Amino acid sequence: MIVFLVDADNLSSPEWVNEALEILEASEGAIAVRRAYGSAENLKGLAETLRTWAIRPFVNLSLSKNTTDIALASDAMEFACQMPAPSMIVVGSGDADFVPLVVRLRERGIKVVCVSERSKMASEAVYAYDKVLFVGNQKAVSTDFTMDDAGTSVSGRTKEGDTTTTKTTPVKKEAAKKSPTKKTAEKKVDTKAPAATVDKTSVSAILAAVPNLKAGQWLHLSDAAKTLHDSKLLGKNASTTKLFNKHPDQFELTPKKQPNKVRYIKTTGKA
Repeated sequence: MIVFLVDADNLSSPEWVNEALEILEASEGAIAVRRAYGSAENLKGLAETLRTWAIRPFVNLSLSKNTTDIALASDAMEFACQMPAPSMIVVGSGDADFVPLVVRLRERGIKVVCVSERSKMASEAVYAYDKVLFVGNQKAVSTDFTMDDAGTSVSGRTKEGDTTTTKTTPVKKEAAKKSPTKKTAEKKVDTKAPAATVDKTSVSAILAAVPNLKAGQWLHLSDAAKTLHDSKLLGKNASTTKLFNKHPDQFELTPKKQPNKVRYIKTTGKA
């Protein structure tokens, strides 16, 4: 005996249900039990198909939760417990919620087939079924699954009259382990000898920047400051007075409180 239970809230197109019934009867044989579960609105949309194929409608209870899945699963298990049990139960839905039901039915030796629109088929539910029949805008495609001794899904048989696609359980390929290669950054070695550090605050550096000081005459501090700034010996906001005060034995500032002039004091042995 073959049982076809339609989740009309999922498989709701009359054309798809017609297509499924035609293919199933042609490939599997007569379908003894035909039932459709769903809301009143969806079942109304299938009214002509239900009448044509003598499918019994089961309307959902008007509750806050959708009762379609539970109603369908309850009837499927009731059929599975009958003696004799159905040889095949077809579930008209791609919903992954039916996977536990499918597993229990298969454990009882019942072949379980899924009918679904390809876009509504849950990918994690595909390999739970013995066969998946896709219907919809394209020509129906059925996929058979058989189990080898090790319990691994292997390719199925192609039936005449169907466009059949066989699938195998995807085998995870181990990615080739690449031996880690350590890239050693090449450090550029500077072979040039470090340049001699010039003390910009030394007496010789100051005299080289302001040669007028060498004569030992008084020089306006502002003129000296300008020359020192231009020669980059003195920073933009640096104090000229502090620079000369670093060498009190070589430079004299006047007046003492607010100096405005500077002169170089020649000392024997000093530049």
